[in-house]
Amino acid sequence: MAGFLRKLLPKRFRKDGVTIPVVRLQGAIISGGGQFRPTLNLANVAPVLEKAFAMKDAPAVAIAINSPGGSPVQSRLIFTRIRELAREKKKKVLIFVEDVAASGGYMIALAGDEIIADPTSIVGSIGVVSGGFGFPELLKKIGVERRVYTAGENKVILDPFQPEKEKDIEYLKSLQLEIHQVFIAMVRERRAGKLTDDAAVFSGLFWSGTRGLELGLIDGLGDMRQELKRRYGQKTRLELVTAGRGLFGRRIPGVSPVTLEGAGAGLATGLVEAAEERALWSRFGL
Repeated sequence: MAGFLRKLLPKRFRKDGVTIPVVRLQGAIISGGGQFRPTLNLANVAPVLEKAFAMKDAPAVAIAINSPGGSPVQSRLIFTRIRELAREKKKKVLIFVEDVAASGGYMIALAGDEIIADPTSIVGSIGVVSGGFGFPELLKKIGVERRVYTAGENKVILDPFQPEKEKDIEYLKSLQLEIHQVFIAMVRERRAGKLTDDAAVFSGLFWSGTRGLELGLIDGLGDMRQELKRRYGQKTRLELVTAGRGLFGRRIPGVSPVTLEGAGAGLATGLVEAAEERALWSRFGL
């Protein structure tokens, strides 16, 4: 009640400190996901970002990132949405790296006006990777014949049940190079005047927060609470912004209702995606 009455007072009579909205972006960046395993993508984070930037009196929005990367498309979409909201609402964006902001996670971090990490955080991995498995010999061993009918000579490019073809690999690499150039351009634009000339920056390597600061990938070392209080005063309050809740208190992630058939399919897909996500984290020893 006291808090409500305090808000009714003119600002000049209040003794409250500044309130900074905080958004946490956690996990691998995957376009799918659902009730069984939420993932980081634009559909899931857009409502939270909208709520955070809608806080009129906040001079900035703090975003905590802990992501090993994933989909370059979803990473770029989230980056773009953050920058659009920052311009529209005229708010500063402060990014705080937790364990890791690598690959697509670092692409999202570029949306910050400043990037702050712990000395032991992992940042970078500015590159593009594709992975998969090949099973051409497995079918022979278990007596299964592969039958595929296509209209278009390249419809089965990189089919895991067929031997690799050199032209398929060359095409995939050319696609990766295009995406890599987009990523590099984003880094050069957002970190202009801060990056060093070290060629390794765009090689796909990743570094500690301390080394990332030396390379110009981040702006400072520290943690969110202390940094925000240093900037905006000791009375500064951090308000975690989360997704809305439905009728029964469940979070609304922006996904379709689950049917019995869909649940089974979702579970199978989720197992595959979980393995992919585990592989992303494992690259950084996490």
